[in-house]
Order: sequence, then structure tokens, then C-alpha cells
Amino acid sequence: MRAIANQKYTLEEYFELEEQSEEKWEFWNGHVWNMSGASFAHEDIVSNTLRSLGNRLPKGCRVSGSNVKVMVPEYPPYRYPDLTVVCGERKQEIMGGLQVLLNPQMIIEVLSPSTEAFDRGAKFTYYKSISSLREYLLIATRFPHVSHFVKQGENEWVNRDANGLDSTITLPTFGVDLELAEIYLEVVFPELPDDLSPDGR
Repeated sequence: MRAIANQKYTLEEYFELEEQSEEKWEFWNGHVWNMSGASFAHEDIVSNTLRSLGNRLPKGCRVSGSNVKVMVPEYPPYRYPDLTVVCGERKQEIMGGLQVLLNPQMIIEVLSPSTEAFDRGAKFTYYKSISSLREYLLIATRFPHVSHFVKQGENEWVNRDANGLDSTITLPTFGVDLELAEIYLEVVFPELPDDLSPDGR
């Protein structure tokens, strides 16, 4: 992500920037930043997951990439998740002349070193304010690891992790399995320092 330094925007100015730009920008408290600049591993994982989910989701469910704007009530006006899944009708609102999705059932973020702590912490807290959201998936880029959160009841989220290319994630909302071998197909992992390698060696 790349922020515009030393410049504050009104919400109206941000909408104008979004409408006129070919790039994606996010906004918070007057500050804007560009959502471009992902690594090859990040893009390969997004592409693999999009394809794998698209082949498995039941009829009436659709997976979309990072061009879809998602309204987040506690993190307005909207965000650009890496992937979103909607079953049934796509509910939308027009904000600043742009279409914004209101009812994702699942959000997927592919992690990077600069955003991982935020995606696991505050951003997930904000995403929980989306009433339709039932599952949240965090996919690591440094080694095969997926954190999966499923909503249980009003405010409880259950976390299950999957490690290694032979692992599988079950998505109960959609009745499908997602294989890590497909998510990480032909992904080249960076060489990790010893303290970050999966086996600690």
C-alpha cells in the first residue's frame, strides 16, 4: 500500500479521486492510500483461490476479486478485500456514484508482512460489523498457512488453522472444501529466517 503524504481529503474529494483514477484507493479519517503493489506470491494466491472457489461454490454463489468495494459500517465508507463471496442477490448501495457491496458472506485477505497484524486484529474487528459476514479467511504468503474464522451465534467466532500443502479448509456456509495445495499452486515462497520457518529450523 502507498499513502499520499501530507494531504488530507474530504469524503467528497476521496469519491472524486476514486471515480477519476484507474487505481484503487482506500480512505480513513481524511487520509487515502493506494492499494496496488502486491507481490507475485500474493497475486498467485489470489488467482488460485479465485479459481478454486469458483469451481466449487454452489449455484447462486459468486466469488469476486479485489475490485469489489465492500461497505464496512465501522470502517467507512468501504474497503477492497482481496476476495469476497456472496450467495443469492448482491445487495448494493451507490456511494459517490460508485457501486458498493453490502452483503458479503465471506471475506478473504491474503496477508503481507506490512498488513498482517492489521488484517488479523483491527481490520477483522471492523469486518465483524458487516451483519451478513459468516466466514473470514486469512491466507499467508510466506508459507502454507490459512487462518479460518467462522461466526457462531451473535458475537462468537471460532478459529481453525490449516498448515501444510496437504491440508484442507472446510467452509460450512457454502458446503465446500478448499485445498491448500490448490491455493498455493506454483507459489514460490520467500526464504524465511530460522525463527519464522514452520519447523523452527
